[in-house]
Amino acid sequence: MTGTTGTTGTLVLAGTPIGDVADAPPRLAAELATADVVAAEDTRRLRRLTQALGVQTTGRVVSYFEGNESARTPELVEALEDGKRVLLVTDAGMPSVSDPGYRLVAAAVEKDIKVTAVPGPSAVLTALALSGLPVDRFCFEGFLPRKGGERLGKLREVAGERRTMVFFEAPHRLDDTLAAMAEVFGDERRAAVCRELTKTYEEVKRGPLKALAEWAAEGVRGEITVVVEGAPDVAQELDPAELVRRVRVREEAGERRKEAIAAVAAEAGLPKREVFDAVVAAKNAARTGSADGKGLS
Repeated sequence: MTGTTGTTGTLVLAGTPIGDVADAPPRLAAELATADVVAAEDTRRLRRLTQALGVQTTGRVVSYFEGNESARTPELVEALEDGKRVLLVTDAGMPSVSDPGYRLVAAAVEKDIKVTAVPGPSAVLTALALSGLPVDRFCFEGFLPRKGGERLGKLREVAGERRTMVFFEAPHRLDDTLAAMAEVFGDERRAAVCRELTKTYEEVKRGPLKALAEWAAEGVRGEITVVVEGAPDVAQELDPAELVRRVRVREEAGERRKEAIAAVAAEAGLPKREVFDAVVAAKNAARTGSADGKGLS
């Protein structure tokens, strides 16, 4: 819970347009013009934004980005304690959502300084709404690790997530990420790739993960948000081949078979015995030369 004590100031988290500057909330211009301090992720982009909005900042402008966030937070908290109104803006969207801001909010809350927001456009919610996937329950996973092994590990952690998932990704890593998702979640898991949201070349590509990975291999540009369907409902049955495939994926990542079977059973909402039987059947089939047994030994 936030609140004011004495003459302390106010921290304002201001949402900025994710593409079309016309989406800027009306309050944003007023806050930019009157704030005592404007902390911006990129001061050059801030300057372009104020020019587009036809507003001039009168307060002190400072940079506040990942590289100096830890060092600059105490300085901004001091300004807040002195009664200043500090406005925090990032390059696009809401501060602290995969952007700088969390440290400053946490520090302000600890000092019982008032924190408020100017709501603005959100790439997460916009992509979710446009995806065509269930929106009643969802989770935001941000950016996945850049390294392939770490990325697979993170995806395996959320393999059983039944809520729709939203990710951010860099365009040059999109094809690898979609391929990894297809490997862990299954080729046919539905997804949507949303790029350049609210901009001139906005595009939403929907389909199964494998097909999207093949499409992305040709090259994709722009700001990317990926929305992925949640894991199958407990009541939805998975065929033995899919159960075996999921066990194989986990084994290839270094899990012991017993642990992999238990994890896949939990994801699918099935008894471990059912997954174990599918693995044993595939193993026996492999020994007799049946194609159905490929991948297990």
